[in-house]
Amino acid sequence: MLLTFKRALAVPLLATVVILPALSANATSAQAATNRSTGTASQATAVTRGAAVTSSVVAGRHHRSRRKRAYIWAAHQHGKPYCWGGTSGCFDCSGLVMAAYRHVDLHFGRDTAEMLASSRLVRESRRRARKGDLAFYGSGHVELFASRKYTLGALHSGTRIGWHRVSRWWHPTMYFRVRHSGRR
Repeated sequence: MLLTFKRALAVPLLATVVILPALSANATSAQAATNRSTGTASQATAVTRGAAVTSSVVAGRHHRSRRKRAYIWAAHQHGKPYCWGGTSGCFDCSGLVMAAYRHVDLHFGRDTAEMLASSRLVRESRRRARKGDLAFYGSGHVELFASRKYTLGALHSGTRIGWHRVSRWWHPTMYFRVRHSGRR
């Protein structure tokens, strides 16, 4: 029975390792042949887009907005220590937000004052806030919006990066989305 189970696992693994890269290579060579035969930019662009979609679907990746990728990157920092002024290895509140968005090539300031002054931030209501948007607690603390009940960030000295429950006494006072970070 164990041998049958191993064989059942080998078939999907073989398909992933051998067949899928071959399909991706065929899409690329089909794109090159189309480019040579037609010579039109619009068809070449369409083939390129199709190959990109095919290769991303084949690889099992789905398109995520920059906002969501920034949030996921920040979530992977969970458990790292808070350190004042930190932007890598350990973080302060704005350092984590800045590093997460820098990871997806969006820059809008290092500290909360610079972030709030940035033209890249667009004010949102709490109802319209999405995962990865910025949640400001006054003008001196910022975290990433996780849900209506939680934010993700670095709280203060002696704590670790994690999710913080919103309460009557501790809640964001303003929300912002970042321009060019993805669709709503």
